[in-house]
Amino acid sequence: MKKEKDALAHDPLLQEIVDDVKNDELKSLWNKYGLFIVIAVAAALTAAVSFETFKNWTSRRNQEISNAYAVAVSLQSQGRLEESLDILQNIVERTSGIYRDIAKLQIANIYFEQNKPQEAAALLEELSESAGSEQMQEIAALKLAAYKMDTQAPAEEVSRLLTPLAEKEDGSYNVARELLAMLAIRDGNLEEAKAQYEKIVGSANISDNLKTRAQDMISLLNQKN
Repeated sequence: MKKEKDALAHDPLLQEIVDDVKNDELKSLWNKYGLFIVIAVAAALTAAVSFETFKNWTSRRNQEISNAYAVAVSLQSQGRLEESLDILQNIVERTSGIYRDIAKLQIANIYFEQNKPQEAAALLEELSESAGSEQMQEIAALKLAAYKMDTQAPAEEVSRLLTPLAEKEDGSYNVARELLAMLAIRDGNLEEAKAQYEKIVGSANISDNLKTRAQDMISLLNQKN
């Protein structure tokens, strides 16, 4: 076996073939799991800002705002996107703070549905930098990172959003670590991906589903090495 490895190391053609096979395997791994996880993260983040959450935030202020938001979400689910946008933009104009931010986040979701990714990304970028609550900044940053990964943005752009969140000890850090792991897989860095998944497995207050998924990915990555 050692002789085979030595021969391989001194044969550029054989080494190139092996590298091509390895790259094909990494591409297959990303195609199989990458988009699934990005979509799952985006869906989870959207659910995190559900109507009930918004209703709780607005309960001390104005029931009318809560009702308007509920109507906008309902219209969006019916595909009546322009009508939903009108209501949400009205909320943005009439309110401030968390009320405005959550309406903007929903507007970004609609822009994605309307195939206006640049407008959506710009809104998420704004929220990630200047939203009134730290939680909203984190949600916007994670959604923006997921979008950038899906559009093959440079790793530096994605890492800039995710690394600060992965270092926190709050609800966002494991989501950020999982996205960093998939980014590493996308770019062929299996050791970094495995390191991120190991951090997830070793973290506190981890859900059973996430722990199982992380363990499965570690086993899969070990097979690729």
